[in-house]
Amino acid sequence: MTAATTPASKPGQTTTLRPRARLAVAAGRLVAWGSRVVRFGTGSVIGGRVSLLIDKNLLSELTASRNVVIVSATNGKTTTTKLLSSALATSRPIVSNWLGANMTPGIVAALAAANATDTAVLEVDERWVDSVLRATQANTVVLLNLSRDQLDRTQEVRKLAEQWRVALATTPPRTLVANADDPLVAWAALVAPNIVWVGTGQEWTADAAGCPACSGRIDFTDAGWACSRCDLQRPLVDVAITDGVIAIDGKTITGELALPGRVNRVNAAFALAAASAMGADLDQAFDGLDDVREVAGRYRVAQLGNTRIRLLLAKNPAGWHEALELLEGPSTPLVIAINARIADGHDPSWLWDVAYERIGQRFVVAIGERRHDLAVRFRYGNINHIVADDLESAIELVRQSPSYDPTMPIDVASNYTAFQDHLEHVGGVL
Repeated sequence: MTAATTPASKPGQTTTLRPRARLAVAAGRLVAWGSRVVRFGTGSVIGGRVSLLIDKNLLSELTASRNVVIVSATNGKTTTTKLLSSALATSRPIVSNWLGANMTPGIVAALAAANATDTAVLEVDERWVDSVLRATQANTVVLLNLSRDQLDRTQEVRKLAEQWRVALATTPPRTLVANADDPLVAWAALVAPNIVWVGTGQEWTADAAGCPACSGRIDFTDAGWACSRCDLQRPLVDVAITDGVIAIDGKTITGELALPGRVNRVNAAFALAAASAMGADLDQAFDGLDDVREVAGRYRVAQLGNTRIRLLLAKNPAGWHEALELLEGPSTPLVIAINARIADGHDPSWLWDVAYERIGQRFVVAIGERRHDLAVRFRYGNINHIVADDLESAIELVRQSPSYDPTMPIDVASNYTAFQDHLEHVGGVL
């Protein structure tokens, strides 16, 4: 694959905005600049909040002249947004919030810094799909999956599926790209007029055992899924991933991706399906995916002292199910970090739903604020492990292990806030 470049645009062009909207954008930029100066972060979220206080309709104003695509899911939305941005960037200027500020303030901040006509590829939090879709009138929506995540502060997954269904019926996009193998997503999507169904071969089914339509039992088989009580069932797919081969629009795509694992092959299929629906050339779009070697620090190989580490993010049972594919093969030691802050969800009982036994005989060092909960889980799973206080101590313990291979980076797999801590620790503040 060849490298792709993003066509240049004139950042911050706001001449078509109303005076109030221009004032809101200028104030947001000033606050964001001040936040960066005093090192409170990138300033994108607080800048967006200030802008919205001045003009509550700013998101609609900033997207009035754009082609907009929304990407949402519990897992994979950041990576898919980045892949789709790179796929589309081979043919048009793009603006995106793929670094993860995926609620309205972060979206507004990203859009305000770009040309007024750049195509907007927007990652959107699951709970914000309705409001962002209404404000932007997005032509394309991509829905990947729904699973348990932060249930002590967010809604049950079937409630989110219901919200998506209402949003799609109220503000139908021109094209919806949806996961045919997630019953929750499929039920929500069925109200849309034009659906591109992606067959993902999704293995995690624990969060969709009950039918969202009638509360009956969903039966999963090798051929698909169907409700035991009503007529809800897996739809026929338009895009399929089989043994790593993506079949789309009469073509088969077999080239390698820079991002590892089956899950990123699935994310790439969604990105290609959306890009194709938006008029992109599939071959050029696939070439554009080669530019993506890490996503907001995910899969980054970084130097920590004299040791290389690879950063992996897994924040809930479904995400760990996919991440374990990358962790179950090698015999080298690894580090796993679990926190339970607000952004993670305070309840770590989901650890018992993760099949950490797939790690096999790898030596594991448990760190993070809930390292002892993790150690208990490992003990009952007969996983060879030890507890350390911090990342440096864990790395030193790994280096002393007989199975340590200095030619290989040490895998450090973390949930959300632990991942951000580690990224900052290796100088990767975004």
